[in-house]
Amino acid sequence: MQEKISKYKFLNIVITVVMAMFFSCNNNLKKVQGIDVSDNEPIGVAENINLKYTDSGKVQAILKSPKMFDYSNRKFPYNEFTEGVNLELFEDGKKSVVISDYAIIYDKTNIIDLQGNVKVTTHSNDTLYAEQLYYDQLKEWLFTNKPVTFRTGQDLINGNGFDSNSKFTNAEVLEITGLITVDE
Repeated sequence: MQEKISKYKFLNIVITVVMAMFFSCNNNLKKVQGIDVSDNEPIGVAENINLKYTDSGKVQAILKSPKMFDYSNRKFPYNEFTEGVNLELFEDGKKSVVISDYAIIYDKTNIIDLQGNVKVTTHSNDTLYAEQLYYDQLKEWLFTNKPVTFRTGQDLINGNGFDSNSKFTNAEVLEITGLITVDE
């Protein structure tokens, strides 16, 4: 009789342990995927990028960068180009170039933040120099509130801020200083 009671106690203990283990485990794939990745670390790193974007068989843009960090694993995902970017844009056979020492692209807002020796040269040789420049991809709009120099034709315009569409057809330098030619 004592043997039967011990057997039942042992069986109850085993069932209790198995049930506890069964209910303590949960199927959380996100936790399992993030085990090896620190919250502060990028999910990926790309080196020596030479990305070509084409549409209808024509090259529309070429992005070159020594290094890109992919932080798409964050709540506010972004890509960071810590060693700068060189972007060539092509439209109707004409090339414009964007260069900066650093860039960050925010996925949720579609804002590109260019920093450090930013230089934008259009196909018509208008050139914008800035320490920081934002580009809103949805509105196709460039802007900054930092000092800029804008060279267009013979004019060299300095100012504290800049607004323009992506084609520079209505470029506006804010708080202007510099040399401007005026037709009489």
